[in-house]
Amino acid sequence: MTTLPTTMRAVAATGALPLDDERALADVELPLPELRPHDVLVEVAAVSVNPVDLKTRMRRAADAPPIVLGYDAAGTVVAVGSDVTLFSPGDEVYHAGVITRQGTNAEFHAVDERLVGRKPANLSMAEAAAMPLTTITAWESLFDRFGLRADSTGTLLVLAGAGGVGSILTQLARQLTDVTVIATASRPESQEWSRRMGAHHVLDHRGDLAASVLELAPGGLDRVFTPATAGRVPLFAEVVRPFGQVVAIDEDPDIDLRALKSKSIAWLWESMFTRGVFETPDMIGQHELLDAAAGHFEAGTLVTTLTREISGLDAAGLREAHAIVASGRSIGKVVVTR
Repeated sequence: MTTLPTTMRAVAATGALPLDDERALADVELPLPELRPHDVLVEVAAVSVNPVDLKTRMRRAADAPPIVLGYDAAGTVVAVGSDVTLFSPGDEVYHAGVITRQGTNAEFHAVDERLVGRKPANLSMAEAAAMPLTTITAWESLFDRFGLRADSTGTLLVLAGAGGVGSILTQLARQLTDVTVIATASRPESQEWSRRMGAHHVLDHRGDLAASVLELAPGGLDRVFTPATAGRVPLFAEVVRPFGQVVAIDEDPDIDLRALKSKSIAWLWESMFTRGVFETPDMIGQHELLDAAAGHFEAGTLVTTLTREISGLDAAGLREAHAIVASGRSIGKVVVTR
């Protein structure tokens, strides 16, 4: 039996400091996490950076206590809590964790087994680490919020189709439903990526998006997925049909949904952390969907959205990854490996 260390290397984030300030993300030594009854301890091989990492760091005061970010990981189980039944030491897994606990940017990460899936056998640790948070978000948006099924039809507009969530959501909608997927992307390379992900149509959101959408769907869209809502509610009111649906994953502090009322357009929120934060009765659903997704990766139905791999799971590597995501021009996912 392997003897575990009592401490681990990790990367701690402080408050709203520029990324070229070494205090923004710093290497630290921390105690090994204590396991709760349903926890597995994962030796982390790779992590990815998501917009939530940037938002969480920038919302903290400059003098706030440092925290460990990271909400994606792939690695190997090295220890289990007293009530764990799903995994054993030696199992390779991928997971996103929960925002109310210590993150994955560390040598080891403690996470509830019900939020963890088996790593797809055909993906490397880096390829797998790119996928959990975005796959959970996309899966829940499509099948829980929109209520799509294999025989579902109609139209779906995916804003930011080349982003992390948009990339896997497009794949899921194209491969597992009969919905027509319309993605938005502004640059030639991001438009080509969206087509590779399976979008039937790709529109440039810098132009007259309403006119372009209504040319493709004269009766209005059935559904819109949005990670970038600010200022777009009037657009949704114009292009979504009566009784259509919008799923949003971002927060616009000035949002006003009254323009949607006359068409009875449903506004639905999606947060992939909800099950873990509130330990809902269906919390194991996150484990089940990650395992289901693993099967689709292994069958070739889905492909990883990893586009950039950075070696060095330390402060320098994570600062580089954060800067790429913060640029707003990244395609797919950025992963940092040990």
